[in-house]
Amino acid sequence: MTEVSTKEQLRTVKCVPCEGGVPKLTPEEAARQNQEVDGWKILSEPDRITKSWTVKNFVAGMEFFKHVTELAEAEGHHPDLHLVGYRNVTIDIWTHAIDGLSLNDFILAAKIDALPIEEKS
Repeated sequence: MTEVSTKEQLRTVKCVPCEGGVPKLTPEEAARQNQEVDGWKILSEPDRITKSWTVKNFVAGMEFFKHVTELAEAEGHHPDLHLVGYRNVTIDIWTHAIDGLSLNDFILAAKIDALPIEEKS
């Protein structure tokens, strides 16, 4: 069983390049690690984490995605970004190379949670 990293620890490490060969987190490991990130839900098939926000307007959504894009490039780990109804933002994260969850996904989620976002009041 892998050790759980705190939100603070997740924000201080960098995603490790993954081209496969890394074991997926078990459902139990993923559930324990998910407790360290705020508001993310675990989905399956493929195993992934997801979170949604309602932003102030379209421009706020695109600005948030700009920050997420810069972070994803710096980390070398790229989430799926969705903007629906001009201000409903959803991000899905999983490690595509293993078709499941790895610690990288929680690292990225913790760092996304630290990004500025202009939510609808």
